[in-house]
Amino acid sequence: MGMAVARALSQRGCRIVLTYRKSKKAAEDSVQTLMSEGGMAIALPCDLTQKRQIERTAERIFRQFKSLDVLVNLSSIYEKSPLSDAKGAVTSWEAHLKVNTESAYLLSLGVARWMRRGDGGRIVHIADWTSASGRPRYKDYTPYYVSKVAIKGLTEAMALELAPKILVNAIAPGPILPPPDLSAKEYKAVMSATPLARWGGVEEISKTVLFLVETDFVTGETIRVDGGRHLS
Repeated sequence: MGMAVARALSQRGCRIVLTYRKSKKAAEDSVQTLMSEGGMAIALPCDLTQKRQIERTAERIFRQFKSLDVLVNLSSIYEKSPLSDAKGAVTSWEAHLKVNTESAYLLSLGVARWMRRGDGGRIVHIADWTSASGRPRYKDYTPYYVSKVAIKGLTEAMALELAPKILVNAIAPGPILPPPDLSAKEYKAVMSATPLARWGGVEEISKTVLFLVETDFVTGETIRVDGGRHLS
């Protein structure tokens, strides 16, 4: 998903900065791919749970490129955490809120300062189709669900506070990419439960990112990209 978004923005003339915590090789390989396609890209180390690292990285980007215009926050974890495992549920709660929600808040604060120095900007977060629909669908995912509900609230509150120079929106993916351990039966079950009767593919996310980057009059929205899954 990250590569599809980076490629779509690169093809529109954006200079791409990828950040990584542990996946240095994957990030550098992506940079090489984008550059081989005629784009301009770099990869920088940044732990998105660390406020100071985010601030330093945002400043470095602005100083190097003289602008910081778009943030697409794809950082997320998705782990099963049954409440019957009390100790594990607490650990999972802390991890999901830190990685999925707190990092989004810190990222937004970190880039907003530099976006305001320029012509403004666009911030796009990733929520989830279940949280965007306002009710959980699956047991054993309470920390994940709550962290993504918080993304929706964060998007709305920051859109109000950062207007008019910065537009803040979120995308709530549904069946985009099947997990690698999904069985054939489960794969077909998801298609059967989705009104458009198929998995979307990463291009549907990149197309939505482009819309939210190019629009001048949509802010505070969480757009479900789920093939109508929330209707079933």
